[in-house]
Amino acid sequence: MDTFRRLFIVAALAGLISGAFITVVHEVSTSKIILAAEVFENGSAAEPAATTESVAPAAPSTAAAPVAEAAEGEGHDHDAHDEEAWGPEDGAERMLYTALADVLTGIGFSLLLVAAYRIWGGQITWRTGLYFGLGGFAAIFLSPNLGLPPEVPGTEAAELLARQVWWISTAVMTAAGLAMIFFGKRAWLAALGLIVIVLPHAYGAPQPAEFGSVAPEALAHRFIVAATIGGLLFWSVLGATTGFFYSRFFKDAAA
Repeated sequence: MDTFRRLFIVAALAGLISGAFITVVHEVSTSKIILAAEVFENGSAAEPAATTESVAPAAPSTAAAPVAEAAEGEGHDHDAHDEEAWGPEDGAERMLYTALADVLTGIGFSLLLVAAYRIWGGQITWRTGLYFGLGGFAAIFLSPNLGLPPEVPGTEAAELLARQVWWISTAVMTAAGLAMIFFGKRAWLAALGLIVIVLPHAYGAPQPAEFGSVAPEALAHRFIVAATIGGLLFWSVLGATTGFFYSRFFKDAAA
């Protein structure tokens, strides 16, 4: 039980540090791009309503009045529903929830890393943790995003479940393939690992029936670049901190 306690402390410390770090990165990079894309998304959603209002008859006939009133009532209900839908306010509240999500994400991925350290059983230092972190970046961020790149709000996407299944499968297969390549003792294991990594990309990620985005292409490109750099920084800090704290709490493994 003491081992599990120490593992959780290592994951909590590393997750807190890496989560706080990536929150700052998000605030100066991706969050600003998302807010800019939401302007285009909200503007696109408002266009149909404006068009409908411009072509509507000024004085509907008596026979059409009940239909118009019903449609108007539905519009008010929809607006009321939108007003009731909760979301964090821009500014401090949004940053707070972003920080909470980032820290929880950091703790979750830290648990995966420290579990990998225990399974591997080798000497762990901050440098070893950094290497593991880069492996996590390749498996959980880079490889899945080759088929499903980060998207700004207002981008057409394939069905959610299909994307989730492909994303998870790709991350698991990439992690397994990397383990075969770097920890396998045989050349055929390295070759098999490479095949396992390539397989989900050969199959192909699910794509929408029509590609399109209300945000400018340059904004979407900036978001992909910023998210990739942020992911690399996050996993680097996460790996180094988990390795550092692991070597302190498990001195026998660092000796």
